[in-house]
Amino acid sequence: MRRPMKGNSTICRVWLILVLLLTVAIFPGEAAAEVDGYGPFPVRNFQPIQLMVLGMFGDRATVLSKGRLDIRLELADTSTVFRDDESRVSTTMKLETLRSAVFLRYGLTDQLEVGMEVPALYRYRGFLEGGITATERATTGLAPARDRLLNTGFAFNMTRDGQPLFSGGESSLGLGDITLISKYQLQARSEDRPAVAVRLALKLPTGDSARFFGSGHPDVGAGLAVEQAVGARWILYGNLNGIFPTGDVAGLTLHPAWSALAAVEYLWSSTLSLVAQFDYYSSPFQNTGTKILDRGVTEGVFGFSYQIRKHLLWQVYGVENLDFIEGSAADFTLSTLVTFRFGP
Repeated sequence: MRRPMKGNSTICRVWLILVLLLTVAIFPGEAAAEVDGYGPFPVRNFQPIQLMVLGMFGDRATVLSKGRLDIRLELADTSTVFRDDESRVSTTMKLETLRSAVFLRYGLTDQLEVGMEVPALYRYRGFLEGGITATERATTGLAPARDRLLNTGFAFNMTRDGQPLFSGGESSLGLGDITLISKYQLQARSEDRPAVAVRLALKLPTGDSARFFGSGHPDVGAGLAVEQAVGARWILYGNLNGIFPTGDVAGLTLHPAWSALAAVEYLWSSTLSLVAQFDYYSSPFQNTGTKILDRGVTEGVFGFSYQIRKHLLWQVYGVENLDFIEGSAADFTLSTLVTFRFGP
């Protein structure tokens, strides 16, 4: 009997997102006071192995005004399921990774902002398994990897030529790699031209590389961000980033990689917006013998931003593996963020 492919359930979710966007477009809420959204979601590649390399998270092109401080708290829970046996590499992974992070950013001038992100990682059995399993069973059937590991609670193992590459135990907690980032706005947004900014990032090797909470080496990244309003309610965003890792991970050489983002934000009201986003990440690994490491990742993102008070923003988003490139992406991520804003 031919097993249904996970890609079919993914298509159902994509269609659901499109229907939601069409619904809010046809039945708009209260008009936004001004065309200034909250930006794309700060998504990165949450795949547990590629997560050790610098991730240039999604960002908008506008910068904080001089003297303003943002403090962002984020919790992102990622479900990962891999069961694969190649000629040289064998992988059994079934886990959830809870990534909590504090991100500080400050406006040095009206064109330049600087920031720092401090993450912590926790690997465990998680809580998303029941919901994901029920959804897949109700649509097109369990994904093959999840079906093969149905009776496995936690696994984090990858071997190459019989030697361990990546492994770890349940309930493992550790500090991740700290990232320093800056953004300089080259051009302000107007009716006839988009906002444009350049970004630079440096990842510091503060995570424990022996437990795979970091690569053990610094990475450098550079990127370009653009955004433009379309009409009274829509804002378009784009990011393009280059990543230049150093050293190796588990004896595997790291190579330059790149990522891209395209997002659309719909301003439902002056305090609420909806965002649909597409992300692509090339892999920093090459010729390892497994598609889990060698292939890139394509994902779709959907969520909302709600301004609870003038200086308090709440955001929720979900990340779904689109399977345009099979066998390399994490299965699903659910994240919530709270941003406190101080100053002008």
